[in-house]
Amino acid sequence: MLIKSICNPEAVSCDATTTVAQAAALMRKHHVGDLVVLGEPNEGPVPLGVVTDRDLVVEVLGLALDPSTTRVSAILRKPVIVAHDSEDVSQVIERMKAHGVRRIPVVDRDGTLVGIVTLDDLLGLVAADLNALVDLVAHQPGRERRARR
Repeated sequence: MLIKSICNPEAVSCDATTTVAQAAALMRKHHVGDLVVLGEPNEGPVPLGVVTDRDLVVEVLGLALDPSTTRVSAILRKPVIVAHDSEDVSQVIERMKAHGVRRIPVVDRDGTLVGIVTLDDLLGLVAADLNALVDLVAHQPGRERRARR
């Protein structure tokens, strides 16, 4: 299954000059725990990184920095880890595991943001597959009884 089929195309974003206070307000407004930080090259919005609510707490509040003057660009982890919309879900899971990230921006072949995939999205996919297998196992004896009458 391709990652583009499960990514959330409604990724909430900001630019690198956004302050931490503004980022927190965006997260609250949109009820999300992360923002994709975008740059604006000629081709379109390209992810520079992801800022999470945890980053705001640990890297800004935990260090007693001023959220109204600290820019999100100051707390971005480098390099940005992205998934390409044409990649298989299993490849993206491996990349997330290798880099220890729970959220990953999804880009098209030009590097433009098309969505985001989170660990929660992937867990939902796996849970749905497991439920389908449980249903198969649960209904198999009845199917076999009907077939062997």
